[in-house]
Amino acid sequence: MNQAPSSPPVRLVLADDSELVRVGLQTLLQGAPGIELCGVAATAAEALAVCRRARPDVVLLDIRLPDGTGIDVCRALLAEGGDTRVLFLTSSSEQDVVDEAIRAGAHGYLLKEINTPALLQGIRDVAAGRSILDPQITARVMDLLKNERNKPLIAGLSPQEQRVLAKIAEGCTNKEVAADLGLSEKTVKNYLSNIFEKLHFSRRSQAAAYYTQSVGRASGPNGPSR
Repeated sequence: MNQAPSSPPVRLVLADDSELVRVGLQTLLQGAPGIELCGVAATAAEALAVCRRARPDVVLLDIRLPDGTGIDVCRALLAEGGDTRVLFLTSSSEQDVVDEAIRAGAHGYLLKEINTPALLQGIRDVAAGRSILDPQITARVMDLLKNERNKPLIAGLSPQEQRVLAKIAEGCTNKEVAADLGLSEKTVKNYLSNIFEKLHFSRRSQAAAYYTQSVGRASGPNGPSR
């Protein structure tokens, strides 16, 4: 057996104001291996209530909800300090909306044009601690972050901090960064805290996008050369 029986499924809550979308996604997700749909909501209030009750690994959120926005839900959930990670699935690719979602601390942002395998993989990636952006909007988000932050901030990071950030930009989890760089997970967390403080970010998705735009193309996937 290749898959460990002790590996729990990703517990997911779905929130979307469209009944048609909810039914379609429910049908899709209920048959997906390794994913357990543990709650469905049609409003921001319902999404918060379901997440507080079910404590899912990931909440799949639309931006527009009848009594607020998915961004409001994202802020509220993260402010409560739980472990639920937020993945947006929306039709909105407007730059200001994407930017606001990232500022709110979203761990992923996908467009509804995405195909089924990519959506399921995105859910699993976010649950595993990775941060993801839809390919259609990645370039614009990176450009926005570049305009807001200047490259000299990267120069303020130590060589080891830059290596850690390069791994985060590749989508590595803290555990994977620790293994690749020969560090403990606690040390990686300490480095990330320092990085976030120096770059004035609060989420790894923000720092990863900024790093990729600032130095990724020039230095390759392994970060800046020594």
